[in-house]
Amino acid sequence: MSDFSQIQVTDLADDAVVLDIREQDEWDRGHAPGALHIPMSELPARVDELAPFLEREETVVVTCRSGGRVTRVLPWMEQQGYDVANLDGGMRAWHSAGKPMETPDGSAPQVP
Repeated sequence: MSDFSQIQVTDLADDAVVLDIREQDEWDRGHAPGALHIPMSELPARVDELAPFLEREETVVVTCRSGGRVTRVLPWMEQQGYDVANLDGGMRAWHSAGKPMETPDGSAPQVP
């Protein structure tokens, strides 16, 4: 991983907008309430959905399960003009820190 910023879970508000690039089944098991979900494989086709971040000159905090996918996405996003950072430890860290999570069906959130 290059020198991208690492954001600690404890430094983010519970309702922070993070970009969750996990697959749909992972998202459905539990996600941060304010997260924006765009699976990594769909990101090139859906990158326009991130335009509000550019307009506000806001850092896009990107997360996956534990950080592996983020390392592949951050350089590409930076090339598209976004200021990006990694959520250190990913959704595993978010869940472990006891941060709020939700599921579409109301079941107990999991991050396998």
